[in-house]
Amino acid sequence: MSDKKMPLTGFSSLAIHAGHTTDPNYAHLTPIYASSTYVFDEAEQGMRRFSGEEKGYIYSRWGNPTISESEEKIAALESFGVTNHAGNPLELKAILHSSGMAALSTLLISNLKSGDKILTHFSLYGGTQDLVERILPPLGIEAIIADLRDLNKAAELMKADSSIKMLYLETPANPTLNCVDIEALTNLAKQYNLIVACDNTFATPYLQQPFKYGVDYVFHSTTKFLNGHGTAIGGVLIGRDIEKMNTHVTKVHRLLGGNSNPFDAFLLTMGMKTLEVRMDRHCHNAMEVANFLEQHPAISKVNYLGLHSHPDYKTGAKQMRHPGAMLSFEMKDGLEAAKKCIDNLQMCIRAVSLGTCDTLLCHPASMTHFSVPKEKRELYGITDGLIRMSVGIENVQDILTDLDQALQ
Repeated sequence: MSDKKMPLTGFSSLAIHAGHTTDPNYAHLTPIYASSTYVFDEAEQGMRRFSGEEKGYIYSRWGNPTISESEEKIAALESFGVTNHAGNPLELKAILHSSGMAALSTLLISNLKSGDKILTHFSLYGGTQDLVERILPPLGIEAIIADLRDLNKAAELMKADSSIKMLYLETPANPTLNCVDIEALTNLAKQYNLIVACDNTFATPYLQQPFKYGVDYVFHSTTKFLNGHGTAIGGVLIGRDIEKMNTHVTKVHRLLGGNSNPFDAFLLTMGMKTLEVRMDRHCHNAMEVANFLEQHPAISKVNYLGLHSHPDYKTGAKQMRHPGAMLSFEMKDGLEAAKKCIDNLQMCIRAVSLGTCDTLLCHPASMTHFSVPKEKRELYGITDGLIRMSVGIENVQDILTDLDQALQ
């Protein structure tokens, strides 16, 4: 059998085959390497591996074959069709973590120090907002939060404060689906030598590739669409500076201890194989649902990037393949109506999280964003009558029927 590998030209082909190496026992799928440590042929080999002179596994907190496949697959998907400044295929390094918050912690701690500031925007995931507003300030790192859809305001903030070292984007944002212009903001940030990081959880690399626009890091909660089945918690940090990722960022990751595990990595790898076909169905269903909800008399507003009524429709269309599977909608009668709608569901699921095959609905103000003060929530558009919906891949008519009866 030839050792040569043909270049893969399709996203789904990469999602299935990227990162896979032949198992020594010729297993079709990479096994779950349930081993905490790895043996050396001799003491000298162990010394060479610890010094970095020889590649090889040492300890599963530092690396594991099952985890490596997931990392390489995600890096391949985020770089698919993207070139570097020299016009060559972009190379990326991914580090899998035990959760999205663990990956975010590695990103922030490996790039920021006391006295630095991070510039970000309204309507972040509740955990992210808590981290930047409650955990970072005692470490001497301040967050500046602004509406970054206003490029003039973004430029004004960057110019006025040299302590700003990182621009952190989450687009589409949770749960209002606000969308910021990755390319324009990255170009602006680079004028002030800022590190740019982007949370790509809602979009996935199938719908959006931030590295195409020059960002330095991409972050995912792999728990969501990448896994796709709600079977494992995980997070990943991907970076374009390979040397920094292999040295300083890897060191921070290992010392913080937020490593993934072989079983969750295996589940993630299996989930990513169907990413393209799942996302196509998710997006098709979400568009149907959004159109239905926009016409419903019980609803005052629908936040979905596929609707022309969304203020960021053009930005989403510019940088995303499809508008995505996430939406939120505002009940005319507020909190009580939102509770009744959620309670009346018969097929769709009452649960937080997102990105699973089944449709999930939750109440952000009392659930995912409960720790955000009410005045801030309302400023960001997260009102008591808002319901967030992760549209699944069920038969779309069944989703619509369930929503219709729940809204009666």
